[in-house]
Amino acid sequence: MNEDLKKYSCVERCPVRQVISRFSSKWAMLVLMILGEKECVRFNEFTHILPDISAKVLSSTLKTLESDGLVARKVYACVPPKVEYSITNKGKTLVPLICQLVEWAREEMV
Repeated sequence: MNEDLKKYSCVERCPVRQVISRFSSKWAMLVLMILGEKECVRFNEFTHILPDISAKVLSSTLKTLESDGLVARKVYACVPPKVEYSITNKGKTLVPLICQLVEWAREEMV
């Protein structure tokens, strides 16, 4: 096997597999794009912006993005509970790349 191609054979270190595993959900990129445009979003706002996502899937997506350091979660001590999500600096660096991918899709996937 070509030495350059070995990077794809190691499941744990394959860069393509890492990207796919993070963004294979159809929601992760949408959530990042929303947070990239609107600095801070409450959980219920997401359900209005994305009416076809379930609360369970949204919660799971936000937790994954938070654990990857792309989204920050802020909880306010009040009743009823108030939780806001914002994009991190790391997440902000990803948004232009997603925009490039979207633009490529608009031009090439017609």
